[in-house]
Amino acid sequence: MEGHHHHRHHPQQQQHHQQQPISVNVDVDRFPQWSIQETKEFLMIRAELDRSFMETKRNKQLWEVISTRMGEKGYNRSAEQCKCKWKNLVTRYKGCETMEAEAMRQQFPFYNELQAIFSARIQIWSEGEGGTTGSKKKAVQLSLDEEEDMEENEIDKASIRKKKKGKTSAGIGGGTSISSNNNNIKEILEDFMRQQLQMEMQWRQAFEARENERRLKEMEWRQTMEALENERMMMDSRWREREEQRRMREEARAEKRDALITALLNKLRREDHM
Repeated sequence: MEGHHHHRHHPQQQQHHQQQPISVNVDVDRFPQWSIQETKEFLMIRAELDRSFMETKRNKQLWEVISTRMGEKGYNRSAEQCKCKWKNLVTRYKGCETMEAEAMRQQFPFYNELQAIFSARIQIWSEGEGGTTGSKKKAVQLSLDEEEDMEENEIDKASIRKKKKGKTSAGIGGGTSISSNNNNIKEILEDFMRQQLQMEMQWRQAFEARENERRLKEMEWRQTMEALENERMMMDSRWREREEQRRMREEARAEKRDALITALLNKLRREDHM
């Protein structure tokens, strides 16, 4: 297996100390372990898609493509397994920079494949940026650093973008919600004022109608009372007239009676003297 080549003997103690930290990362690959042939197939597929990895920072779908193509070749590897394998290979590739060629081939048999991938990448980068051959080593280191940073920080950047978008949406949504609430409150207040004015007008109209009705009834009552008073006065006047006429008749009868009595007494007196 590729991860166990570091157990071979090395001529120098210095080389042993240089190789020791590299072997620590060998077992990070997920089980089942990758065979040499499987790793080479993986690097061939990764090399074909390297330009796509350079052109996009959202490479999750690209790792899914690699996983699918590995499955077509008979290797059942998930996108996450492929991604972890690539990061481990890049780490080991970077650790081989200070090693001698023989020790490098023994320690990391895939150095040439990764060297070809990054050389092609730097060539594209140099052509696009107008770089010189003197900056090739620096460009290679920059490319490796960018590769690692892009892999490690992709999720964090996406999370930050989502948070910013969420805050922006919340700010816009909050502003829209506040504006909408203000408009709703304004409409409610206007509707309330209209209802209050309408109720006040209806109350005034009802009050005026009741007041007019009260005046009419009072006028009718006064007219009725005046009519009754006039009728009472007329009846009283008629009663007085009738009473006066009765008194006058009584007096006339009394006078006639007194006259008749006087005449009878006078007649009786005359008859007594005769």
